[in-house]
Amino acid sequence: MYKRILLATDGSEHSLRSAEHAIHLASSSDGTIDVVFVIDGDASKKDVLHHANKFEINKKRREKISPVEARLEDAGVDYEVRMLHGEPGPEIVKFTNDGEYDLAIVGSRGLNQLQTLVLGSVSHKVAKRVECPVMIIK
Repeated sequence: MYKRILLATDGSEHSLRSAEHAIHLASSSDGTIDVVFVIDGDASKKDVLHHANKFEINKKRREKISPVEARLEDAGVDYEVRMLHGEPGPEIVKFTNDGEYDLAIVGSRGLNQLQTLVLGSVSHKVAKRVECPVMIIK
């Protein structure tokens, strides 16, 4: 049923729980998962200021999603990591709609402190604008 699953992650606890659901669905339908991590402009500027080279910057970014990758590898699910640049909500929406996914899975809240007050703005944008079914994980 869900052959192509998009999993948006930022390394937060909600995104780790989202990964568990994505793994379960992909395993039960022999599906694949595209893991999407979006680097926004502010994070990109901070990375450049605090790290000496591109290798170190990429290493730090991969560390944020390494728990998700570890779970995917342990489960033996086919996956690919995609690093996108821009504002997370619109980038995830565009990438998902362009990719003909069967399902998009996002956590209800991310790492952004402001988003912890209400349903995360990213998950809200994704739910409203993505053309495929969306699963929001609490």
